[in-house]
Amino acid sequence: MRSIFKGLFCFLFILASFGTYAQPAPEKDLPQDYLPKEFFAGRREALRALMPANSVVMVMAYPTRNFSNDVDYLYHQNPDMYYFSGYREPHSMLLIFKEEQQDSAGNRFREVLFVQKRNPQAEQWTGKRLGTEGARENLGLPVVYNGEDFKKFNLDLSRFDKVIMDRIPQDLADSRDPADLYDLVNQFKSKTNMPADLAGQTKFDTRMFRTLTGTLREIKTPEELDLIRKAVEISCIGQNEVMKAVRPDMSELEIQGLHEYVHKKYGAEEVGYGSIVGSGENGCILHYMENTKTRVGTQMILMDVGAEYHGYTADVTRTVPVDGKFSEEERTIYQLVYDAQEAAFKLLKDGASWGDAGTAAKEVIAEGLLKLGIIKDKKEVSKYYPHGLSHHIGLDVHDRSASSKLKKDMVITIEPGIYIPEGSNCDKKWWSIAVRIEDDCLITQDGYELLSRFAPRKIEEIEKMISLKSAVDDFKLPALESGKKKGF
Repeated sequence: MRSIFKGLFCFLFILASFGTYAQPAPEKDLPQDYLPKEFFAGRREALRALMPANSVVMVMAYPTRNFSNDVDYLYHQNPDMYYFSGYREPHSMLLIFKEEQQDSAGNRFREVLFVQKRNPQAEQWTGKRLGTEGARENLGLPVVYNGEDFKKFNLDLSRFDKVIMDRIPQDLADSRDPADLYDLVNQFKSKTNMPADLAGQTKFDTRMFRTLTGTLREIKTPEELDLIRKAVEISCIGQNEVMKAVRPDMSELEIQGLHEYVHKKYGAEEVGYGSIVGSGENGCILHYMENTKTRVGTQMILMDVGAEYHGYTADVTRTVPVDGKFSEEERTIYQLVYDAQEAAFKLLKDGASWGDAGTAAKEVIAEGLLKLGIIKDKKEVSKYYPHGLSHHIGLDVHDRSASSKLKKDMVITIEPGIYIPEGSNCDKKWWSIAVRIEDDCLITQDGYELLSRFAPRKIEEIEKMISLKSAVDDFKLPALESGKKKGF
């Protein structure tokens, strides 16, 4: 019985949390703003236009990953597989050809997708699969085979001058399924005569794959921008609602939960990265994701949380005083970070150098820290500002790119920060102050659009937001009975 209930739980959980990645429910029950199949066809055509003559691109699904014992992590597709096909399921492979191909039966095609076979028994446990018919109908790919058909796929893949692909994971698990990703990859290696060591050869090109996909993915289409805008606005509303709700007796984990509840209330399926909620000293840890402090107290709290909406992620950070008012020291450091961000914004436009904005922001912070006596030489600025200014966002929170110049329709973050850990070589009044302000910007012809304008950035606007009443102010849960036991 235990295994039956466990299986039922897994099935219901996956169906609820993972439904948008599998066979769709009735049309009326789904959001109406998923990317259309025409988008994926357009991306394949754009890739084909960049490919060299007599070449093939191979895109594989991400492998499934084990969470614990017989439970896997919630599956997340390879963004490149999704970008070029729309297919969300594991154990799959996409081949895109520069020129039209013809197999021994006379069938002509320019791309072919190999997918998981429909399996009623497996689908009862892990959710419906698209299968070949579903992929053809829903994704608009005319040539789709089951993964088991790849072994007898009658096309000489060894004759191509270029085989363009991403790096193949070295730890693929071999299951009992003869059409799993492990077998698909090994069959691909065999069919292309891929050598065990790719060093020094030019036919199998992983660098070109990164360049081609980066060239395409760094420029967002109108359809992509619609989803990114929504992900960013949802993230900003989450920041606002938490500002209104935050109290000193809250835990970091509770604050994380409030952010993510708002995301899901608006239909964002996931977060684009592990949520960072760091109070006081914890804010000095750049990728702090434990969020285990049980009482945030009255210090500032740094919240770096981004919603992922239909595969596209935001990346928004706000740093706010839990007690509603910035102290003199907090205000000073916050304003310095704000001024650095403003200096960077002024340099954003089509054709600008990627590094100029970063240099401008760093100079503002270095000059400010020097005047405050926190550093004694501008060269020490990296002690308290140890990261870069920006990165692309999209299907990945650190999205693919290939350019050193900013271009129209890129979406990037601008995120200066100052972090002064306890024990730093400066006056103790600055210790444990951490500030990061991160905003998402769409590059335009003559400047930028601040996509994350929905969440306040200025000191007085943040303090005003914190003073507002929250919808969760009166939300109370009963005390846990187990918490009454001694030692808990």
